[in-house]
Amino acid sequence: MGVFSKVAALGAFASLATAWLPETNKQIQSSDGKNLFSSSSGKIRGVNLGSQFIFEPWIGESEWQSMGCGDTGSEFDCVSSLGQDAANSAFQKHWDSWTTKDDISEMVSYGLNTIRVPVGYWLREDLVYSDSEHFPQGGLDYVKKICGWASDAGMYIIMDLHGAPGAQTPSNAFTGQLAPGPGFYVDYQYERALKFLEWMTGLIHTVDEFRNVGMLEVVNEPVQDDDKASSMRENYYPKAFDRIRANETNGGIDKNDYLHIKMMDELWGSGDPNEHIDDLYYAAYDDHRYLKWDTSVDVSHDSYISESCSDNRDSNTPTIVGEWSLAVPDDVESSSDWDPSSNTDFYAKWFAAQVHSYEKQQGWVFWTWKAQLDDPRWSYQDAVKAGVIPKDLGSLQDPCN
Repeated sequence: MGVFSKVAALGAFASLATAWLPETNKQIQSSDGKNLFSSSSGKIRGVNLGSQFIFEPWIGESEWQSMGCGDTGSEFDCVSSLGQDAANSAFQKHWDSWTTKDDISEMVSYGLNTIRVPVGYWLREDLVYSDSEHFPQGGLDYVKKICGWASDAGMYIIMDLHGAPGAQTPSNAFTGQLAPGPGFYVDYQYERALKFLEWMTGLIHTVDEFRNVGMLEVVNEPVQDDDKASSMRENYYPKAFDRIRANETNGGIDKNDYLHIKMMDELWGSGDPNEHIDDLYYAAYDDHRYLKWDTSVDVSHDSYISESCSDNRDSNTPTIVGEWSLAVPDDVESSSDWDPSSNTDFYAKWFAAQVHSYEKQQGWVFWTWKAQLDDPRWSYQDAVKAGVIPKDLGSLQDPCN
């Protein structure tokens, strides 16, 4: 169904919408009446569904091989190699198996209350230039299925435009393509992204499976500190707010049920996201924190614990630390001093230190839920099994006192 048809349908389904912060705006409960936010004092505790709908081959190399993608580096390249029909079949099999209903139940059993769902603009297939862009088709039904499971379980959902038209950063598989340059920062690509946001807003407010989606992220990890970032702040961010809100207003959505519109916070380095936005009602902010790539921090156990305990992520409000991990720099990650199997106590303490700091804000979303790396530093699921992360988040002790 096109965006205009969706807008027309909004009013009839306004009751499906759910405000973004369950504890303060509207209660989110599972089908058995359980409120998953009660145990976290209203804080977001979540995981990303990395490689579910935008595959990053480094996360799941054996899965990538089994799909027939070989040594290709991105979804665009794999589809180009396999051809559209074969790629559709391969990706649909992947979408149906990488994250299951059992995964959602396992997350809830560990005290997690949120999922962040990275998707690409090609989820809306009429936005794709069929003569020059090559992406898998048929993903929407699988997004609905996972969001339906999460909504039934009482989880909160952040929908994230992770792969923008033209690619918001070069040579990175998380954009869906290994683009030689960031082609997103021009008006016609902004317009394609805006059409995606309008469409997704309509789906969220009309489709039952999306009833617990309370936040829509308008672009993941844009470029930092240059004219392109300035263009994005001046042209794309304000229009994203205007178009999403116009969709909701035209659909008769109550302001209390509006989506939170999420941008990267100022600490990310793309400038002040609020600079050109007049009405910041239900604005939200994303902060990504990987000490692995922070060269200002000494690489030692004590330094990492100290840095995380004192880490002040106080920038825009409300902020969710939407990506972080337990990964360490490449040159030490395989050494005995940093081996997770023999340094479980350190990694457990570092996890708790990061949670301590990020819950001073609105909470956190770990990158990622599942990986095929045999490394608990990147996989929440594996970290629990390895004893690095407790099954009961309520048992975490403050490591910073």
